[in-house]
Amino acid sequence: MPENRPYTPRRGQEHFVAAPDVVTVAAVDAVDTDERPSSLWRDAWRDMRRRPLFWISAAVILLVLAVAAFPGLFTSVDPKYCVLANSFDGPQPGHWFGYDRQGCDIYSRVMYGARASVLVGVLTTVIVVVVGGLLGALAGYYGGLLDSILSRITDIFFAIPLVLAAIVIMSVTTNRTALTVAIVLAAFGWTQIARITRGAVMSVKNNEFVTAARALGMSKAGILFRHVLLNSAAPIIVYATVALGTFIVAEATLSFLGIGLPPSVVSWGGDISKGQGSIRTNADVLFYPAGALAITVLGFIMMGDVVRDALDPKARKR
Repeated sequence: MPENRPYTPRRGQEHFVAAPDVVTVAAVDAVDTDERPSSLWRDAWRDMRRRPLFWISAAVILLVLAVAAFPGLFTSVDPKYCVLANSFDGPQPGHWFGYDRQGCDIYSRVMYGARASVLVGVLTTVIVVVVGGLLGALAGYYGGLLDSILSRITDIFFAIPLVLAAIVIMSVTTNRTALTVAIVLAAFGWTQIARITRGAVMSVKNNEFVTAARALGMSKAGILFRHVLLNSAAPIIVYATVALGTFIVAEATLSFLGIGLPPSVVSWGGDISKGQGSIRTNADVLFYPAGALAITVLGFIMMGDVVRDALDPKARKR
């Protein structure tokens, strides 16, 4: 019988024997390197960039922000330079939308009107998110008596209509600037974000990572701002995106009624108010600022819908 000797590879076969193991290890390493762990934000970005509505709304928002920040890049005409002899003249080279009743260039006023409307919307949204988010986070995280007091205060302000309250306050305000309008709108518009933040914080504060941070000795304030709020940001971002468009409309409403920004400030609401008197004979005077306002608000609302669907795991599963 042949002896049971251990197998020894011949000369030149060592490479072929070890090669399968090396390839297997390399393949495993490649998989581990390429496959990154999934997260809510990474999945949301992957979902949004696949949707045409995201790119359309992003293009609209970026265009509006560019016009608001640098209107001089889009027109060289002074929006306050008016020649009465050009009253209601039609479109001309360099004056694409024609002239209004006072002989002002409509295209130039639409471009410069974006600055005031967007500025008020952004300022109001920032104030609302900071104030309402902070109050909602404190109420949801600490609970108890603090939650009861803040919730009752929120209910009181929530019962007051935003535009009606702003009309009353602005009608007795003499110094009407963009900051003044933003503060008045934020004073009665923070309640919804406070409720949203409170619910999001209450759903996150009992998770395991919060318990682990508490066990490591981290303070309540540190846990709230470093962990709880960070993981509650999704619904806040969604609401802020939609609310920005809502506050732009609110500013335009106040300016349309003559109690928003002063007439010396070019705004879409003020131009809509001036153009309503000639809607039957020269509707384009009203159409262009109203169309710019509608497109801007639509862009923010569409972006809010896309972000909401992307950040909602249940929506992605559906």
